[in-house]
Amino acid sequence: QVQLVETGGGLVQAGGSLRLSCTASEHTFSSSAMAWFRQAPGKEREFVAAASRSGSNTGYADSVKGRFTVSRDNAKNTLYLQMNSLKPEDTAVYYCAAVPLLLTSGYHTRPNLYRYWGQGTQVTVSS
Repeated sequence: QVQLVETGGGLVQAGGSLRLSCTASEHTFSSSAMAWFRQAPGKEREFVAAASRSGSNTGYADSVKGRFTVSRDNAKNTLYLQMNSLKPEDTAVYYCAAVPLLLTSGYHTRPNLYRYWGQGTQVTVSS
């Protein structure tokens, strides 16, 4: 039973900011690369951002690059997604995901390669 819990979603106007948090079990957090994905109604789940186990390496989808920042706090077993300059196109359910990896520097960007998922948190950006 792997537990991932996202918080921080909500309703925000275009141009605003939100900060999502994902808290994981200690074992999952310490052994896993972690990522954020999002899924809008009728669309496929898409990669947003990821952080390696160490947090030193991060990656972003082109659509959010320069606006979103992913980070992790190992002491708190928490992954964050700071979202700035939000657009209506960012509206989706945002999911936290984890995949165990041996390398501390790597991560995946395909959703099918992630093993554990949170319940999701709704982000709605109004125009």
